[in-house]
Amino acid sequence: MKIIFVGDLRPHARAYQRKIALEDLGHSVYAFSSVSIDIKTSSRPLVLLDRILSRIGFPLDHTGVNKWLQKSTRQLDADLLWVEKGNQLWPWTLQAVRQTAPQMRIASYSEDDMFLHHNRSYFYTWGLPHYDVVFTTKSHNCENGELAALGAKCVVFVDKAFDQTLHRPIPVTETDKEHLGADVGFIGTFEEDRAQKMLFLAQNDVPVRIWGNGWSSWVNVHPNLKVENRPLYGEDYVRAICATKINLCFLRKLNRDLQTDRSVEIPACGGFMLAERTDEHRRLFHENEEAVYFDTDDLSDLLNKAQYFREHEETRLAIAAAGRNRCLVCGYSHHDRLQFMVDRLRYR
Repeated sequence: MKIIFVGDLRPHARAYQRKIALEDLGHSVYAFSSVSIDIKTSSRPLVLLDRILSRIGFPLDHTGVNKWLQKSTRQLDADLLWVEKGNQLWPWTLQAVRQTAPQMRIASYSEDDMFLHHNRSYFYTWGLPHYDVVFTTKSHNCENGELAALGAKCVVFVDKAFDQTLHRPIPVTETDKEHLGADVGFIGTFEEDRAQKMLFLAQNDVPVRIWGNGWSSWVNVHPNLKVENRPLYGEDYVRAICATKINLCFLRKLNRDLQTDRSVEIPACGGFMLAERTDEHRRLFHENEEAVYFDTDDLSDLLNKAQYFREHEETRLAIAAAGRNRCLVCGYSHHDRLQFMVDRLRYR
């Protein structure tokens, strides 16, 4: 297929991973980033204005994606317009695209819960009726008819995925373990619920190392909490997972998560995952065989499992290897998920 791709094309972004996967699958992809590749080049007043407008639901089109898309649609005889999230796309742009290329399929994909107000713009909401299919990784959006109530014609649920080139087991050195590893580690943005759970582990003699944004106020809160207060991307992200004995997987309550990107990426890297127990997690990985889960509301359950698997390396490594195998055998990669979605678009 000839695909016009609109999304976050920064090298560490998962949208970029999906763009590469579509090319690997044999499609011709013409891509444009809806997010500035080098955010540092943006002026401070412009960034501040964009934040204000985004918060009230009218984000700036600071890369000119609307103009580019209308021009590209006229020039390319494309089969598919693939939009990642699409908060910057104006509904009248989508309408113009439809009029210019009525034969072209238009699809939206988002990793976020787009029914929640803080994740979507008014542009996104007004543009929903123009998509042939809206793909979501949030089952709430499908089962409860949420996005359909906002105007989406067809909503399809898809599980999270991993990048088959990046997310894989890699050998780690003692230096890697020192710089990136931990007995118990977490990679992700600050949220109060997950912070309190890790503080409980620290208070009970389980050291935890935390990577991610938003943790500045938690630096030096407890001697057993090592807060790095910076994100990890690419090879560093993978190396940290591989260098950590127990990788915690917390779900973002603000997004009503039942699974998250780390839910698949950690096992794909061959990492041992200790995650919150949900029906979706249990469907993706067999409990105590391919991943281990804890009761969200029972801190003693989290503590007991963290303490146990710190000391039982053979069992821990066997579970991690089985989780990796499940990712491969059951087709959890971006390539597999995208093939499913492209097929759904073709035969809808």
